[in-house]
Amino acid sequence: MMQHLPVLQVLLPLLGAPLAALLRGRDMAWGLALLLTGAAFLISAILFGLQYSAGEALIYDLGGWPAPLGIVYVIDAASALVLPVVSGLAFVATIAARRLVEAEIDARDHALFYAAWLLTIAGMLGQITTGDAFNIFVFLEISSLSAYALVAMGAGRDRRALPAAFNYLILGTVGATFYVIGLGLLYMLTGTLNLTDLAERLAEVESTRASFTALAFIALGLFLKMALFPLHFWLVPAYAHAPSAVSALMAATATKVSVYVLIRLMFGVFGVEFNGLADAIGLLILTLGIAGAFAGTLAAIIETDLKKLFAQSSIAQLGYMAIGIGAMSMTGLAAAFIHLFNHALMKGALFLAIGAIAAQVGRASMQTIEGAGRQIPITMTAILVGGLALIGVPLTAGFISKVYLVRALLEQNFWLLAALTFISSALALAYVWKIIEAAWLKERPKGAPVLVETPVHYVPAWLMVLATIGFGIFAGPLVDAAYAAAAVFIGGAR
Repeated sequence: MMQHLPVLQVLLPLLGAPLAALLRGRDMAWGLALLLTGAAFLISAILFGLQYSAGEALIYDLGGWPAPLGIVYVIDAASALVLPVVSGLAFVATIAARRLVEAEIDARDHALFYAAWLLTIAGMLGQITTGDAFNIFVFLEISSLSAYALVAMGAGRDRRALPAAFNYLILGTVGATFYVIGLGLLYMLTGTLNLTDLAERLAEVESTRASFTALAFIALGLFLKMALFPLHFWLVPAYAHAPSAVSALMAATATKVSVYVLIRLMFGVFGVEFNGLADAIGLLILTLGIAGAFAGTLAAIIETDLKKLFAQSSIAQLGYMAIGIGAMSMTGLAAAFIHLFNHALMKGALFLAIGAIAAQVGRASMQTIEGAGRQIPITMTAILVGGLALIGVPLTAGFISKVYLVRALLEQNFWLLAALTFISSALALAYVWKIIEAAWLKERPKGAPVLVETPVHYVPAWLMVLATIGFGIFAGPLVDAAYAAAAVFIGGAR
């Protein structure tokens, strides 16, 4: 059984989705989703341990067909790091989903909701583990199509979820189309779709215009999928108007998977020595990253809706990941992996806590949280700690992310970019202060609904908060794992 773990963690939620659709009892569908996401998290933890112990990639040949003819699943230091992030956040989000879904979605749709929920998770896990470029596209479409449906299910409470889902569908389809066009060009040049085989054969034709065009199409498609500025227009409406459980899952995992796929293809297939990659694409990603950091932060400062505020901040945080990628160095790539991991924890905590409020008042905004710090102090403290982590306050995981990101820029003598990164992070204090002012420095308006909190409300969010603090204090294991992940793509010692 152990040898089949790489494919099992994808198959379990994938095969569980149609079963969930048949379970008409609300608790039965949720229980199945909880069981399968918990199993996926356990498997990912085991795979991380196995890969760490082996010190080399674990390869699973699907159907017994070895690469490059067959599809393989690859558990190396990079995928082993990202898998627990996605499966773990999915598990915690599923714990919280029962209460959030009951509050926001009609009971008749619960079974279909959890079917789409499991498909989304299976698609993301498949993208991380597969070693085949076209298989990435297949799983990308599985996760995307089900995610569009999940966003649209928010229409029962907020009709704006429908145009948000449609916008997400259109731009997501454009991104997937660009990706598959680039993939077609690569197949025309090399005659293979296996990632390892692609990297070897591409070295023979890397000076051709077709290879650079393929890179451009793939990068552009994944920029759309990861919502890199200025291709981020779908993200804010999707996060803001989706059901709260969906917002938490997507904010914590969806864009991170696209960041991982970008790293896997850009560094694992094309490589830093690829013709023009470090100069042209690297400079472009750096520019878009720092622009996104400022654009997202400034937009968050003027926002009053909490979901939209932290969705805008995601644009900034994705910009920081892009800066790490664009540095085209070992430290830069490690910083991108560190922030990918840490940002998933932060946004999971924030959106789960916001969901606990939205389930009671409809929309969590600066107006509806006035005085909330006194009525629901545990929930509001979770939001506060998550916000401080986004700034990069010491003793939080966000501080570790910013330290290694600035270190990567200084190693490359990008002093101006390092200064701009620090400034954009400091600006985030403005929107965090707005929340502090509204929740703790203002009185609860007369006639406003009384907010309540129980462990059911705040425990899922605080699991992520404690992890955010834990990895901020004991960052050594994460940093080591991130450097090991970076070493998969860029050689060299730490």
